[in-house]
Amino acid sequence: MRLPDQVKMVEVGPRDGLQNEATIVPLAVKVELIDRLAATGLTVVEAGSFVSPKWVPQMADTAEVLSRIHRRPGVRYPVLVPNMKGLDTALAAHVDEIAVFGAASETFSRRNINCSIEESLDRFRPVVEEAKAKGLRVRGYISCVADCPYEGPIEPAAVARVAKALYVMGCEELSLGDTIGTGTPRRIQKMIEAVAADVPIGMLAVHCHDTYGQALANILAALELKVTIVDSAVAGLGGCPYAAGASGNVASEDVLYLLDGLGIETGVDLTSLAETGAFIAAALGRSSGSKAGLALATRRR
Repeated sequence: MRLPDQVKMVEVGPRDGLQNEATIVPLAVKVELIDRLAATGLTVVEAGSFVSPKWVPQMADTAEVLSRIHRRPGVRYPVLVPNMKGLDTALAAHVDEIAVFGAASETFSRRNINCSIEESLDRFRPVVEEAKAKGLRVRGYISCVADCPYEGPIEPAAVARVAKALYVMGCEELSLGDTIGTGTPRRIQKMIEAVAADVPIGMLAVHCHDTYGQALANILAALELKVTIVDSAVAGLGGCPYAAGASGNVASEDVLYLLDGLGIETGVDLTSLAETGAFIAAALGRSSGSKAGLALATRRR
């Protein structure tokens, strides 16, 4: 089966990764991390989120981060926004792309954003409409596309319903998140096939967590269906709050090593990315969560 010639890597470490850190990461470290990532050839680096600092204190300085980073031409720095208030703050910070975040699980939606799936979609509609009117790109995240920590397995049709609603709403890209990392390749493919019946495959991204060591296999399964957008976090930043001690986001270095090995073009330099992973791991006082990153570091010694 022919795989895509090119893949866009979406770096989520500075947002989805760091937001799970219990200790507040210094502003200067966040800024340097984002600037280093943008220098590797990545074209999308999530810079933060405008959610309530009460719920996500790590992201309370997102506006200041955005004011200090060196915005490289050709690089987008999206942020998450939960509502109109968040959008207003994002607009004041001169963002060029936002993301809204929902779930395919009713229980997860209520516990994560305190509303039903339908209520979340109603909340997002004016946000997406206003953002697009202001010339911003809009991305949609869907959590629990394989399993929910409360409900168990999620039917592909449930994911497809949310995806279609976000697509019709105006989202230009949809990220399908295996939130607790329990998905396996064939299940991920069935889910993608269900979503692709209503949403163009070129608009779909996979967001795989590696809790059970299946992330790279799931990404390859998505590539086989011509998915060309992959989310990842440098150094494997981010934990899984529903599985104590489990890993979270798949490491960007590992994804890039896979893509390079398949001959798929990304425009991202592996050595620079691995060095950036080593930087943030050292800043956090621990080893990198990337196997490729650790192997490259050992080779350089």
